[in-house]
Amino acid sequence: MEPTQRPITILIAALGGEGGGVLADWIIAAATAEDYPVQSTSIPGVAQRTGATTYYIELYPARAAMLGGRRLVMTLAPAPADIDVMLASELLEAGRALLNGYVTPERTTLIASTHRIYTVDEKIVLGDGRFDSERIVAAAQALAKRAILADFHKLAANAGAMINAVLFGALAGSGTLPLPRAACEEAIRSAGKGAEASIRGFALGYAAAGGSTSVAGGPAAAAGAPAAPGIETCAEARSLAERVRQTFPAEVHEMVEQGVARVADFQDRDYAALYLDRLEPIVKLDKGQAGADSWKLTRETARFLALWMSYEDVIRVADLKSRRSRFERVRAEVQAKPGEPVRIIEYLKPGVEEVAALLPAGLSRRLVAWAKKRGLMHKLNLGLHVNTTSVTGFLMLRSLAVLRPLRRMSARYAEEQALIERWLSAIAAAPEPDLALEIALCGRLIKGYGDTNRRAKANFLRIFDTLVEGGALVEGRTLADPQARAGAVRAAREGALADPEGRGLEATLAMQGIAPLPPQPKIIQFMRRPGAKRKAA
Repeated sequence: MEPTQRPITILIAALGGEGGGVLADWIIAAATAEDYPVQSTSIPGVAQRTGATTYYIELYPARAAMLGGRRLVMTLAPAPADIDVMLASELLEAGRALLNGYVTPERTTLIASTHRIYTVDEKIVLGDGRFDSERIVAAAQALAKRAILADFHKLAANAGAMINAVLFGALAGSGTLPLPRAACEEAIRSAGKGAEASIRGFALGYAAAGGSTSVAGGPAAAAGAPAAPGIETCAEARSLAERVRQTFPAEVHEMVEQGVARVADFQDRDYAALYLDRLEPIVKLDKGQAGADSWKLTRETARFLALWMSYEDVIRVADLKSRRSRFERVRAEVQAKPGEPVRIIEYLKPGVEEVAALLPAGLSRRLVAWAKKRGLMHKLNLGLHVNTTSVTGFLMLRSLAVLRPLRRMSARYAEEQALIERWLSAIAAAPEPDLALEIALCGRLIKGYGDTNRRAKANFLRIFDTLVEGGALVEGRTLADPQARAGAVRAAREGALADPEGRGLEATLAMQGIAPLPPQPKIIQFMRRPGAKRKAA
C-alpha cells in the first residue's frame, strides 16, 4: 500500500465485563505481529448500563518497514464521520454510535450484536419502556456503508466464550483490516487465558461475518434472555397440558402454557388448575364477542393473570434466591471454574407489611395496626445482608421457601385473590369487547413489591372505582357508552404507567370531570449532622 494512505480508524463500544479492553489488545497484538503501526486509547464508561467503555484504535495499513524510518502521528480520540469500523457489543450501543454520528454511509462498516441488555431508563418505566430494536436495525442498515448484525451474544454462549472473541472473529471476517486470520488467532492464543474457548467464538464470528452485508439473526434474536420453562418442563403442570389443548384455541396455547407453568411453579398443580378455571370464561367471551381470529382478550388476560397470581412475596423471593438453578446461573455469569468458590450476598429489607402478609388476616391487621400506632412502620424496615452461599444464609432462605404450602392461609393471598376476582368479573361484565380488553390490560398496572406494589394497586383501584365500576354519570356527562368508557380507561391506564407517583393518572381523570385526589403526604426525617452540638434555646 502507498505510505501516504490514511490510517484505518476503529471504535469499540463494550459494556463492563465483556472484554472490550481484551478485544482492543488482540487487535493491537495482531497488527504489531504483522508490522503495522497501531495506536489505541480508551474512555471509561459508567455503571448501571448508562453507557459503555469505548476503545479507539488507529491502524496504519502500511508496514513499518515501508515508512523509511518515519514515525506516524495518530489521533487519540474518535471524531464523528471519521470511523471506518464501528464495533458494538449490544444493539443500543450501536444506536448510540448512530446517534453520535460515528456511523456514516460513505465509509463505516458497522459490526453489532442484536441482543439487548436493558438500561436503567428502560427498566424503571412502569409499562413497557424498552426501546424499539427494529428502529435501530433499520437505522443501521440505512446509515452504515455495510452492516453486519447478528446475535453475537448467542454465538458466544454456544461457544462457551466471551462476546469479545466473537466480535473479533466478525471483524476479521469482514475484510476491513489487513490482518490475516492466522495472525488474529495467534493473538488470542498468545494471551493465554481461555484461548480455546475464544478461538471457538472467533470462528463463529468469522463465519457470521463471512462477507455478508445483511442481518444474520436480526432483531428477533435480540431477546438475550433464556426462554421461560414451558408446561412440558414443569412436572406439576404437565398433567394440565391436555386440558390446555382441548379448551383453548391454538393461537393462545403458548401463552397459556407458559402461564400454567409459572403459576404451578409459584404454588402447586391445584393453583395452576385455578388459573385455567379463571381463563375459561374469558375464552368464551372472546369467542362470542371478538371472534376467533385474534383472541387478543384471552392472550392478554392470560399474560397478566399469570403474573398477578405469581406475585412476589417473601416466600417467593426466598425460593427463587435459594434454588440450585440460580447458583448455577450466577457461577456461569461470573465464569467460575469447577471447584472455584463463589460468594453471593443478598441485600434484603423486609418491613412490617411483608412480615404481616405471611400471617392470617386477623393477626396481620393487628400487627399492622400496632406498628402504625407506635410509628414503627418504617423504623422496623431493617436491612439484611444474607450470605446465601453459607450454610446459615442458605437455611434461612429455605426455611422461608418451605412455607409455600401455608401461603393460602396468609393475608396477602386472600387480598390478591379478592382483587383478581374483581378484575376478572369486570372483564366478563363488560358489554363490548373493546372495553373488556381495556379492563384486562389494567392488569399491567400490578407489578413489583413493597412501595412499588402499593402504588400500583392504588392506581388500579382508582381506575376501577371511578371508570370501571364507578357511576356512568360524571359531572353531568355520561360514560355509559362502552366505547367512551374504553377510551377513558385506556387514557387513565397510560397516565398511571407514565407517572409512578399517580399525578399523571389524576390529571387524566380530571379531564373526565373527576375531582383529583390531593397529593399523598410523605415522611420527612431530619437528621443531625455527626458532631453537631445542640444550640441553646
